[in-house]
Amino acid sequence: MTTLESGAATGTAWLLCAACGAIVYAKRYERAGRICPECDGHGALTAEQRIAALLDPDSVEILTVAETVADPLEFTDSRPYPERLAQARAQTGMVDGFRCARGAIDGAGVVVAAMDFRFLGGSLGAAVGEAVTTAAEAALADRTPLVIVSASGGARMQEGIIALMQMAKTSQALRALDDAGILTISVITDPTYGGVAASYATSTDIIIAEPKARLGFAGPRVISQTIGQTLPPGFQTAEFLVEHGIVDMICHRSALRERLARLLAMAADRGRRIPRSDARPPLLDDPAERDPWRSVRTARELGRPTTLDYLNTAFEEFVELHGDRMSADCPAMITGLARLDGVPVVVVGTQKGHSAEELRRRNFGMPSPAGYRKSARLLRLAAKLGLPVIALVDTAGAYPGIEAEEQGQAVAIAENLKLLAGLPVPVITVVTGEGGSGGALALSVADTVLVLENAWYSVISPEGCASILWKDAASAPRAAAALRVDSTSLLRLRVADGVIGEPEGGAHRDPSAAAANLREVLRHSLLGFEPLAAPELLARRHHRFRAFGTNRPTQEFQ
Repeated sequence: MTTLESGAATGTAWLLCAACGAIVYAKRYERAGRICPECDGHGALTAEQRIAALLDPDSVEILTVAETVADPLEFTDSRPYPERLAQARAQTGMVDGFRCARGAIDGAGVVVAAMDFRFLGGSLGAAVGEAVTTAAEAALADRTPLVIVSASGGARMQEGIIALMQMAKTSQALRALDDAGILTISVITDPTYGGVAASYATSTDIIIAEPKARLGFAGPRVISQTIGQTLPPGFQTAEFLVEHGIVDMICHRSALRERLARLLAMAADRGRRIPRSDARPPLLDDPAERDPWRSVRTARELGRPTTLDYLNTAFEEFVELHGDRMSADCPAMITGLARLDGVPVVVVGTQKGHSAEELRRRNFGMPSPAGYRKSARLLRLAAKLGLPVIALVDTAGAYPGIEAEEQGQAVAIAENLKLLAGLPVPVITVVTGEGGSGGALALSVADTVLVLENAWYSVISPEGCASILWKDAASAPRAAAALRVDSTSLLRLRVADGVIGEPEGGAHRDPSAAAANLREVLRHSLLGFEPLAAPELLARRHHRFRAFGTNRPTQEFQ
């Protein structure tokens, strides 16, 4: 924003928005949290303003940061580095470009570290690295989450290799929080580049970006001047980064505090337990014989509840997290943090749709390698925070296209299988519709595997089996019967641990009742894991899958 004085008669300051060119009344701009009322452009906040905007007013305790070497290289360009530092300190009133504080957001304890772009472009030097590390160490000592707000042009050239070492120093501090199971959140503001982007700004559990905030290792000018590439519209903006799987979500500044509060509350409540109930879960004790092909057809009903439908009805709260942190955000895979009867859980699930357009947009519920990498990222977060995992499966299988093979579909599925095999938290999988081959199994190496009454689960689709063995896709009903894909057969084969009853005619006839049944069974299932420590949990999971294909019961492997 550029300040425009209206004249001595009024003394009123007006601002010129750098994003849209609109003239904005300064007081209105400040009251709105430095957001342009015309274009919604998010202006820069100082570190002090960031802390004041996020933390509960009576909770703020500014952290003391140790003094660092002021001029390690005795650097001079057009001016000596100490002169530049002195000028920045005089202009900002800060010792360097960071401020850290203990506090709370809606009562949940947190440590916040905020960068200030006014101080030498928010550059990363020894003092900034020390501040981030101090904040991380305070979070470790308090065992409270760490929130880092970044705004930076990159590493501070005047400190040379010492500035570069801050990337390693801060990454080491964040790794200690990973090892301790402490949640870390990064808030990306405009701009965040270079060494900051390649260290603490993107190595947290959750990355939140303000609208249109730019993030990248190399800036657009460097890219265009170095290799001459033409950059696409919106390159490196938050919107571009969500699409390419780098950040979890975009959050408007006006909603940021509330979003952080929800995430922090989930981390704080991770030891919470499901309330006990004498209600009998709606599992079918002795399910009737089923027509396998009818189950397949019912499972494919367009009105059947999807993963997002269940998240909106069977769970009280859901915060979706996007992206594989590599290249894409697969729309066929839904991941995030949720609450079930107040208990925080990690949810991963495949997503179809209720219309032709939504099915196309969700790739018909067939995840790409990015989808499985996204689920793997959330599984690791569940292990770090000690949260149970609930997987909801409804997919004809993993996407089989050329791009999927180029991007390592088999490797992505294999990673999930191996990760689930050793995940030290309870895992419950529910096949809610279709359970197609390895694409479904990638979310189903679980302690408890449940199937809805009209769901199916198999090594291959009935049509695929019929085409290969009978050379006739019309023989799909015959193949479904031979493969024993229906819920009753899955229970008798001990692939499923229980069958969840559906409303008369199928879940699509009464989605609310189907969601209520799912909720009660999940509650009951989670209660059963409360007394189990991780070693016993892993041993039981190992024995469960070790027994498949043998003539010996699971107990013989214990």
